[in-house]
Amino acid sequence: MAPPCWLPPRRRQPPSTPSVHAPPPPPGPNGFWITDPDFRDRLHSATLILLDIVEDCLNDDDLSLTEVLGGARDHAEHMLGVPTTYGVLAEAEAAAQIVQAAGLDAGSPFGLATAQGLTGIEQLPVQQQQQLVRAAARRYAITAPSRTPAAPATAPRRPAPGRSR
Repeated sequence: MAPPCWLPPRRRQPPSTPSVHAPPPPPGPNGFWITDPDFRDRLHSATLILLDIVEDCLNDDDLSLTEVLGGARDHAEHMLGVPTTYGVLAEAEAAAQIVQAAGLDAGSPFGLATAQGLTGIEQLPVQQQQQLVRAAARRYAITAPSRTPAAPATAPRRPAPGRSR
């Protein structure tokens, strides 16, 4: 039986494409960032990841050390696992670690000494810059803050009373 003539003809709808949702942004700190140990651990991890990325990207002759470092904050959310607004902290800490690996005084990660140190490091051959970045990553990984407090030393257990050897 044909549909009544007053109904509009049925149009075929194209199949709907499934929408791809972006992953949720990484959570920020619980309270002030410096007092949240989990968030500080994530920042530390983000700095290590960033140092690894910097080393890899230095192979590209088109990017300087500061350009690679400066681009990190734009990708902090997806590559480093911290909110974009905190990417600058990982970037500054990575820069200071590289300057210190060169044997220079970095002072504050946001200070002029770090900027001057990076400018000097950029004048070095790329292979030396990569070596400094690797050294900075090793040093930073070793100085990672421990999450578990050291257990107090305990005295050896005494034998149970009434037992003899």
